[in-house]
Amino acid sequence: MERPDAAWGALASRRYLVSAWPWRSYAYLLSSVPVGVLTIAALLVSVVVSIVLSPIVVGVLLMASIPLYGVLIGIVERWRARLVVPAGIASPHAAIPSTYSRRQRQTFRRRERASMRALGYGLLLGVFLWPLNALIAGICGTTLLLTLGAPVIAAYDQMGMGPWVLDNPREGFIFLVSFGPVWFVVSSYVVGALAAAESELAKALLGAREEELRRNLAELRRSRLDLVDAFETERARIERHLHDGVQQRLVGLTMTLGLAELDLPEGEGRRLVVKAHGEAEAALADLREAVRGIHPRVLVDHGLEAAVREVADRSPLPVTVRMSLPNRLPAPIEAAAYFVVSEALGNVAKHAAATRCEVEGWIAGDRLVVTITDDGIGGAGPVGGAGSAGGTGLAGLVTRLDALGGTLELTSPPGGPTRLRMECPCRLDD
Repeated sequence: MERPDAAWGALASRRYLVSAWPWRSYAYLLSSVPVGVLTIAALLVSVVVSIVLSPIVVGVLLMASIPLYGVLIGIVERWRARLVVPAGIASPHAAIPSTYSRRQRQTFRRRERASMRALGYGLLLGVFLWPLNALIAGICGTTLLLTLGAPVIAAYDQMGMGPWVLDNPREGFIFLVSFGPVWFVVSSYVVGALAAAESELAKALLGAREEELRRNLAELRRSRLDLVDAFETERARIERHLHDGVQQRLVGLTMTLGLAELDLPEGEGRRLVVKAHGEAEAALADLREAVRGIHPRVLVDHGLEAAVREVADRSPLPVTVRMSLPNRLPAPIEAAAYFVVSEALGNVAKHAAATRCEVEGWIAGDRLVVTITDDGIGGAGPVGGAGSAGGTGLAGLVTRLDALGGTLELTSPPGGPTRLRMECPCRLDD
């Protein structure tokens, strides 16, 4: 069966000659001619101009920017390679942080080894590959076209085809029938093999290597961890602002209203002050609850186990906590686990119709495992979707865990029990 993702696989297919692959191979080889000519011309002009202007700063800057041609060459050639590599060639370039300026982005790309490899491929294309492709694909294609047109051409003039001279349409037709199929088979496989070989060369020089894929993955993980850190920093800033600013003002307000309540005589004014005092105390209690949810102090001071026990004590239904964590974990991991437990217990209290709940946590190898199990009615929808365990809360936690390399799984058959399982690496690096 023809492999649509590789030219070599197509060559091995029994349907190769009746497929589009021979024509795709011709298109790939012949399209290299204009691309190769433009590439070598642009590189030569840039080098000459850089040498001429080298006594001044402009020439030095232009010479230093020549590796950036490799980025453009790679883009064009990876796009052109789709003719014989439909799956495409993965880009080897790492993601550039969005905070970089234009100059920093250019410097970053100029120093990448992938840019230099692509520049080398451009030189190879401009000096060697396009003349070779023009010669072989040109000879094969021209001979094939002349063979197909032999009956028509021989009707108007003598036509020399190697040792044969065709004088009339009958001789041209005989030549077409006898030589055409053979030449089509031979030329198709020659052109296909050359295109397949060059596509492998393009993948080797323009594609991502294993270490670059690992580096790109690490860069992606690092950028996502930076977002998590920035989010946690913002949470801590909001918590400090509410705790040290707004909360203190509310405390002062309640104290002032309490003193005013003592000094006022009985009447409508005292009743309104008493009511305002009660509202202020209720707002202060709500604020303290919100501050605890934004950035729980017990989590920072005493760790995940203490924070989970505190949120379990506040739950309206009985919660059994069994956690065995020998050491403190990195702050983002502890925060993620805490908010998973907090969100899960909130969902159980609101939707599960449960009578009890269990929270367990342990270290399995190099991973933290936390499970929340209730004896409710079950039938919860997927995490982040419709159903009792769905919603944006757990969906956001899935995104957070994914940035940390963790997972969140929900098992909730109709009738229960419902079990939410979180796994996360105990380290922030790979």
